[in-house]
Amino acid sequence: MKLGKVVGTVVATRKDHKLDGTTLFLVQDVALSMESKDAFVVAVDSVGVGVGEIVLYASGSSARQTKVTDGRPDDAVIMAIVDTVAVGGTVAYEKSQE
Repeated sequence: MKLGKVVGTVVATRKDHKLDGTTLFLVQDVALSMESKDAFVVAVDSVGVGVGEIVLYASGSSARQTKVTDGRPDDAVIMAIVDTVAVGGTVAYEKSQE
């Protein structure tokens, strides 16, 4: 699993029929300091995320092990929305309560 920030959406009108019904997001990797890295991935959403959220995502064969992605030709899946990240006892990120 990796930490990432949802920075955008991806729309593909023409795609393999096995991707029909999926929502695609552009996810940027983040460091433990919560600073953005220069790495991006397009990931299938399995949990109902929104742009701007910090998420956990999996890639490779692990990406096809959720209910939403089982049997689909995807290489990355968003599988959790992060509430808190603590490093060495210090909170590096906490989702704001809206």
